[in-house]
Amino acid sequence: MAPRLARLVVAHTPHHIVQRGHSRQAIFAEPEDYQSYLSDLREKTMELGVQVHAYCLMTNHVHLMLTPSEETKAIGRVMQETGRRATRRWNQRCRRSGTLWESRYKSSVVQTETYLLACCRYIELNPVRARMVARAEDYPWSSYRSRMGISDMGVLALHPVYQAMGASDSERRAAYRSYVESAVAAEELERIRHAAQSGNPLATE
Repeated sequence: MAPRLARLVVAHTPHHIVQRGHSRQAIFAEPEDYQSYLSDLREKTMELGVQVHAYCLMTNHVHLMLTPSEETKAIGRVMQETGRRATRRWNQRCRRSGTLWESRYKSSVVQTETYLLACCRYIELNPVRARMVARAEDYPWSSYRSRMGISDMGVLALHPVYQAMGASDSERRAAYRSYVESAVAAEELERIRHAAQSGNPLATE
């Protein structure tokens, strides 16, 4: 078996993270599961100096947009600790043992100016594409509601590229809402999916 390729992690640069349940099993069953995961994510990212620019917790996987500071290993530590805590809660409730997650999360460096907003939109529209809700704001476990001021900011840190969309919160929200509601090219979706699955950077040539 060929050795695993080392992940490309770049300081001060966004990374699209995808982590799935083992054999695609559910990792969130109750509202408390989602709430606890977000609480753990906030605690560990604040502790390790990692910013969360977007997130979406789906039934059997999570999408995150994380930016590390100088300590690039911090992303791995965040994922390890939040994953371990979720596994412990699940196993205690179900009186079982074993892993909850796939053995390795996926990570793709995101070229900031070109793809950050596209990747945030991709992450926050996951429930809409899955036909779980009609609109992004109807899903309680993504960063879209926080970004739009519908719920508390919680773990979300607004990236400067997003902040540049307007001179005020209301202008930024209106511009981003219009962006999310606009048509998404199939090529863009495929490019983001391929980068996430392969671990290649989401970037131009």
